[in-house]
Amino acid sequence: MSLMRLDRVTRTYDMGHVQVQALRGVDLAIEPGEFVAIVGPSGSGKSTMMGILGLLDRPTSGSYVLEGQPVTELGDNELARIRNRTIGFVFQSYNLLPRTTAVDNVATPLLYQGVGRRERQARAAAALERLGLGDRLTHEPTELSGGEQQRVAVARALVTDPAVLLADEPTGNLAVHQGQEVLEVFKALHASGRTVVLITHDLRVAATAERQVHLLDGQVVPEELAA
Repeated sequence: MSLMRLDRVTRTYDMGHVQVQALRGVDLAIEPGEFVAIVGPSGSGKSTMMGILGLLDRPTSGSYVLEGQPVTELGDNELARIRNRTIGFVFQSYNLLPRTTAVDNVATPLLYQGVGRRERQARAAAALERLGLGDRLTHEPTELSGGEQQRVAVARALVTDPAVLLADEPTGNLAVHQGQEVLEVFKALHASGRTVVLITHDLRVAATAERQVHLLDGQVVPEELAA
């Protein structure tokens, strides 16, 4: 059974006097344990694809099945519950809380799940140590490099033990060597059995994944047509 499956998914945005088709009949299956890059130029539909896969947006038509459950018609509260349990997000801009230590940033999703403070702190510290940040637990974002901030963001995404890690341009704000460090983290997570879906416009970043899905004008296309 696929972990994530899109069947004939479309997404149309009503801009008032014009309708914009961001996705046009997309089919996609992602299996447990895969490392998949969804790659395409600006305007290809990548962000829309991420929003739908991450339950942040809804298809206009078609179906989305996540962990065997059809989610297209679920209400907002149920979508939020599934999203918080199943998906860990990593964004280009880190989205860390300012003036907040690394360990408290990572522990934040557990607070929303009702986990007690002692367990939150222990699990957050373990996630940071796993990513080589055991000596940065009490550092605030301004005291960390860009690469370290992104690794904190990855630890925060992993602390709830989600079924899939969904990363949107995670190296976009990083220097080349820092970006490579973050990509090595994703490779290690995949090697340990984690499902990783990486959204990127950069073919060099996409090459880190074991499989690439190319988007162009809202459609999945063969690699040679996307070039």
